[in-house]
Amino acid sequence: MEDSKIQEVRETLDTLYEISTLLNTGLDRDTLSICLNLCENGVNPEALAAVIKELRRETVSLKPFDSINSTTSIGTSSNLKK
Repeated sequence: MEDSKIQEVRETLDTLYEISTLLNTGLDRDTLSICLNLCENGVNPEALAAVIKELRRETVSLKPFDSINSTTSIGTSSNLKK
């Protein structure tokens, strides 16, 4: 890819990231770039947005389990002696 084309792509991504930030989407530059590539390759943007929302909901619902697992030491020798 030519330098001017690379610069154009970066500027476009910068602009999209600024819009994304203003809209408080919570997408970082890498994720936004992946979403852009997916849409350019034919993925339905509304379906992609729905998947991202669902993944976020699932992540939030799993967080209590993560905190439980991080505070217990399952399978350590100190737990086996008890």
